[in-house]
Amino acid sequence: MIITVIPAYNEATHLQKVVEAARERTDRVVVVDDGSTDDTARVAAASGAIVVRHLENSGTGAATMTGIEAARSLGADTIVTLDADGQHDPADIALLLHPVAEDSADIVFANRFGQRNRIPLIRRVFNGIGNIVTFVTTGRWVQDSQCGFKVFGKRAVREIDLRMSGFECCTEIVREAAAHRWRIAEIPTKVLYSEYTLAKGQSFASGVRTALKILLRSFLR
Repeated sequence: MIITVIPAYNEATHLQKVVEAARERTDRVVVVDDGSTDDTARVAAASGAIVVRHLENSGTGAATMTGIEAARSLGADTIVTLDADGQHDPADIALLLHPVAEDSADIVFANRFGQRNRIPLIRRVFNGIGNIVTFVTTGRWVQDSQCGFKVFGKRAVREIDLRMSGFECCTEIVREAAAHRWRIAEIPTKVLYSEYTLAKGQSFASGVRTALKILLRSFLR
């Protein structure tokens, strides 16, 4: 069973299209409402998603792990993670599922930089820094390590265990891949940036905090 997991925080205005598109391409959709103060949970349920709610905002990593655990309990053997803001094109889900379906990868990372996407310079800089920090702390180079669009195959679904609650979970996923020696595939995908999706991303200050958390956690392991 293929289940899409969508962490969502105050995404009521964009979530319906994302859920409906994911439902067309996977068996079920789980939305984790991460302590939203808007109608995120109601919109998700009305769009056909299974909704799991955090009572307070806990962060992207925590919401992702909650969604993975929910998907496991529903019998998922493949999990797709997708951002709730509409920046990813759900039509690309099939591309990311292919390496898992043919048993050539345990985890598949979307790569927003592998096509001629119009990506703002500041995003390219943030991603480059994230890739470097990820490589330093994990020993694995992933071209778009900070992207939330991924597919976990059977082995990764079984073994993944995220402990970091914020955006640093993206680096932690690469570290899990390195620690468990998962086979990795990277697939170029489209990205649909707008003023809304750009505003939802990390600021420079939060990006620095994320990098420091990753580095500190790596030294404490």
